[in-house]
Amino acid sequence: MQRKLVAVDWGTSSLRGALINSEGVVLEKRAFPQGIMQVAHGQFQHVFEQRFGDWMAADTLCLISGMAGSRQGWREAPYCPCPSGFEDIAQHLQWIEKDRIGIVPGLSTWNDDTPDVMRGEEIQIFGALTSQHIHSAQFVLPGTHSKWAHVADGKITAFKTFMTGEFYALLSQHSILAKTCLPDAPLKKDVFIEGVMQSQKPGGLLHHAFSARSLALFEKLNPAQSSSYISGLLIGEEIKSAKDERTEKLEDQTPLFILGNGQLTQRYGFAMEALGLSATALADEVTWTGLWALAQHLYPQDFTQNFTLS
Repeated sequence: MQRKLVAVDWGTSSLRGALINSEGVVLEKRAFPQGIMQVAHGQFQHVFEQRFGDWMAADTLCLISGMAGSRQGWREAPYCPCPSGFEDIAQHLQWIEKDRIGIVPGLSTWNDDTPDVMRGEEIQIFGALTSQHIHSAQFVLPGTHSKWAHVADGKITAFKTFMTGEFYALLSQHSILAKTCLPDAPLKKDVFIEGVMQSQKPGGLLHHAFSARSLALFEKLNPAQSSSYISGLLIGEEIKSAKDERTEKLEDQTPLFILGNGQLTQRYGFAMEALGLSATALADEVTWTGLWALAQHLYPQDFTQNFTLS
């Protein structure tokens, strides 16, 4: 029997899905601004059926990644401890309907004495491993809460979270810096790189952040430039911290990938280039690749073809 897969990424603020046929080809995609925070308690089944019910034929498998497995989601899927690979995730799936609708668990790790978690990013990472035919790498997943993850022998061994995007929103919209900043202004690459390079100097982020204020007071930054400068400071600080750890723990030839779409991924690419890091950008469509690969692991007899990234 050749089954179809409904691959769903249900995040905090968005819901998207792809219908994939038995040949590994995406037939249709849908996206809605209906993340878990927009779904009332007890209404997840209803929303799912409303958005994807017509895709769910009797023999169709659905795998859901992201925040649907959080405590605020459809059903909690407890975190898998690192190191984790496909086998570990498959064993910890939370089935809404056995062998038909399953929620993918997130991952947990410990950095010294502090826990860290991810939900959804693990599927992107496994999708990237599958699409690139590799087993070891380092991955950067930019976002409100950016992730840097290490993978060895097909398992995510460790990761760290950086609240870079959230700090950008706080500084550019809710601090004194907001008085001289247009947070949605287009990227000014040269000013962005100035911020990146400033972040590498002694003093630390708490000191460098005020330079966005003082430079504006002395008319060295205008509001349209200030957002790029602040973004550069924050992304530069993130990369500085992660780069130090990469130097300590990883071999120089370990490939580095940026997973995501749009301008944010582009900014990370600019910053890494300026700081001497070589990275390859991959679109976040690897989510579908990861869910397809998980389906193959669960039911190899039903999902025999390689996924076709469209």
